[in-house]
Amino acid sequence: MTPFKPLYALKKIPKKMKKLPGWVFLPVVLSIRAMKLLMITRINDPFNCFEYARNNPCISVTWHNRLCFFPAMLPSYLRRRTSAIVSPSRDGQYVVDIIRYFGIKDIRGSSSKGGSAAMSEAIKQLKTGRNVSFTPDGPRGPKYRMKKGPIQLAAKMKVPIIPVAVNYSSFWEASSWDGFQIPKPWSLITLNIGEPIRIPSGISDQEEKKWQSFVEKRLKDVSMVKS
Repeated sequence: MTPFKPLYALKKIPKKMKKLPGWVFLPVVLSIRAMKLLMITRINDPFNCFEYARNNPCISVTWHNRLCFFPAMLPSYLRRRTSAIVSPSRDGQYVVDIIRYFGIKDIRGSSSKGGSAAMSEAIKQLKTGRNVSFTPDGPRGPKYRMKKGPIQLAAKMKVPIIPVAVNYSSFWEASSWDGFQIPKPWSLITLNIGEPIRIPSGISDQEEKKWQSFVEKRLKDVSMVKS
């Protein structure tokens, strides 16, 4: 049994109910904050990406199953200048209601629905100096497979992609498509930041696929996932 009963209870909500009051998600947010206080946390940022992202727009990529502690592990100054691409689905709305408690804004859209509008908004956000965060294997997988959205956006806007991984020394794994990870109490939470990747502008479709594979491998490396 995990301390995240409120999170699992969301699955029992009738599908016709699309939006819940924001306070419903407060127990989840408080659970995350409380658990973080009980654990050892580390940030490995050998390339000083956080310092760069403090004053320069960039794109971060994080696997879908590592989202549980992603908002809590980001420094507050980065949360305030980050917008996350979130699926327009009902589950995506739950994510939005949670990340707003941490000061992260949302851009609604995914590879299967609302993708063009989301990319247009992401371009606007980057132009204002904000950072944009992707879960490149969401919202439905395949697990640990990079979609092309971050590659296209980075090439167009000439901003770096930064691989970000939240790794747990011990965790529960949900029976979802992504094997969503929830850290166990007293475990070590490590935020690993990879080397920034710059995608050349004007790349061909074939080159885009090569960069897609390259970024996927770099994100797997910092996530300690075998290729």
